[in-house]
Amino acid sequence: MKYLTLFALLLAHQTFSQSFTERELKTKIDQVTIYVKGGLISRSGDLDIPPGKSMVLIKSLSPHIDDKSVQVKATGDFTILSVNHKLNYLNSLKKDEKIDSLKKEIESIEHEVSTAESRLQILSEKQSLLDKNKNLGGETSGASLTQIKQAIEFYDRELTSIKTDEIETRLRIKELNKEQDKIKQEISSVQGNDGLPTSEIEIRIDSKSKVSGDFKISYLVSNVGWYPKYDVRVASVDLPLELKYKADIYQNTGVDWENVRLKLSNGDPNQSGVAPELETWHLNYARNTILNRSAYGMISNSVRNVSGVIVDENGLPLPGVAVQVKGTTVGTVTDIDGNYSLTLPNGVTHLAISFVGYVSQELPITSQKINARLEPDVMALEEIVVTGYGAPNELQGKSAGIRIRGASSVAREADVITTSTIENQTTVEFEVDEPYSIKSNGEKLSVDLNSYQIETIYEYYAVPKLDLDAFLIARVINWDQYNLLEGEANLYFEDAYVGRSILDARSMDDTLNISLGRDKSIVIGREKVDEFTKRRTIGSNKIESRGYEIVVRNKKSQNINLTLFDQLPVAAISDISVSPIELSNGKLDEKTGEVTWELELQPQQQRELDLSYEVKYPKKEKVLLE
Repeated sequence: MKYLTLFALLLAHQTFSQSFTERELKTKIDQVTIYVKGGLISRSGDLDIPPGKSMVLIKSLSPHIDDKSVQVKATGDFTILSVNHKLNYLNSLKKDEKIDSLKKEIESIEHEVSTAESRLQILSEKQSLLDKNKNLGGETSGASLTQIKQAIEFYDRELTSIKTDEIETRLRIKELNKEQDKIKQEISSVQGNDGLPTSEIEIRIDSKSKVSGDFKISYLVSNVGWYPKYDVRVASVDLPLELKYKADIYQNTGVDWENVRLKLSNGDPNQSGVAPELETWHLNYARNTILNRSAYGMISNSVRNVSGVIVDENGLPLPGVAVQVKGTTVGTVTDIDGNYSLTLPNGVTHLAISFVGYVSQELPITSQKINARLEPDVMALEEIVVTGYGAPNELQGKSAGIRIRGASSVAREADVITTSTIENQTTVEFEVDEPYSIKSNGEKLSVDLNSYQIETIYEYYAVPKLDLDAFLIARVINWDQYNLLEGEANLYFEDAYVGRSILDARSMDDTLNISLGRDKSIVIGREKVDEFTKRRTIGSNKIESRGYEIVVRNKKSQNINLTLFDQLPVAAISDISVSPIELSNGKLDEKTGEVTWELELQPQQQRELDLSYEVKYPKKEKVLLE
């Protein structure tokens, strides 16, 4: 029924179009503005237009065009009557035929596998039969040497034949299963871009004479995006920080890009620009209030890294799937085995997973391992969209989603000034100097955007009560001049890879803190001192004391600044009191109990710090100080 409806619509369209001279406009992609999610394609082309009414067709475009975003600008002495966007489903019909053919191949392989498994069962029964007839000469008389020799030769020959046949059969089953997996992956590929329809833009024109027309077309597409990535390198704490700004780009638009100029933007074309307004907050009793609780269970705020595998409905890995941390610019795409891995910013709750031809998912971040199975988007693959086949009206100006310019009303447009970074009122854009070719396969392409040598304040941070390692923090002042976005950063310290972190560009502070990981050259120890571990009773109270010695040694060849933290307990009730005994000039925050030391250590210098305190509480009670 679907194809009959489509045929009827196409027939009606063909009858209506007979009064128009059909011409195909060949266009090329001039530039792509890639957003974090989505892209703006800009094309151009020229065409000689005959007198009368013409229908200009731009064919073989992405099937993922937002038809409301199509804009056409034309220069020439003619009138644009209408602009329509439609889908060509000839590829969809070919897709169904190809999938049917591949499924028949799978059925043939499954039959062959079943036959091979039956052969293994026969071989097993054959060996079992031989094992049951090993008794030579019966129970009363033994076998002669000749009989034994013949039996050995017989068993050797038969068992060798059985085992050889078994090995070959198992290898064949393994090969058939691999072949079956490849065909299933090909089916998944066909159900994606290869089998989707193509888009066409149809421009109806009326011209009084033969003229030449220059066309510029732009439209938004989905299944394309980019994620900011960084390489942070510190060769030594007495040298500037090297920051390499990169972009991981992917595209699954269904059209390959050849030598295209790229512009990267942190804008979101699909996000509403309307400022939100508060609604009245009606406060009622709790029993009359319905809370919006998550249906997914508890979301964990302690997860810092997440990884997993994305598979299709058959359990096969899907490469090129976009995995994004919702509400951020942090994301990645899956590799050829469907694997992904992300470092998470603070306060995030969900992953957004999307892939062309499949239903998108949002999954709560509940653990460090999150796998997903995507189901085909049947509606997206089968829905027919036919627009604009009514009688066209002559356009006198702008139509919704269409920009129309004629030669009489348009002057030559000024050239755009090319810069590396463009700061707009609300967005930041990066123009890539060199053109790139990107296949429509979802694979990541890493593009270098910029590189900076940044004067940085390096400080070490340590909490020996929890971890005896020192962590290096790079403090970048006035960092907003570099137009950084939130993203994953690969960390390198002293020519060694030390891990991944998040560059938190959402910070409102003037100083950006970048954690560069652990530095084993700073040796820290924390030991309890028995001399200060005492307990005594005075009147109706007990008094307990604790003491610790903290030793810090700088084994580096440079001076370092180290901020070291420890703590005293804070009394939760008035019957308990806590008093410091010795803090070695550490600063005590009485509200939190945190003790801070700001240390400057020379190369090979060692410092000893004492931390001791006493606690007084009623002698009938107990407190836990360990």
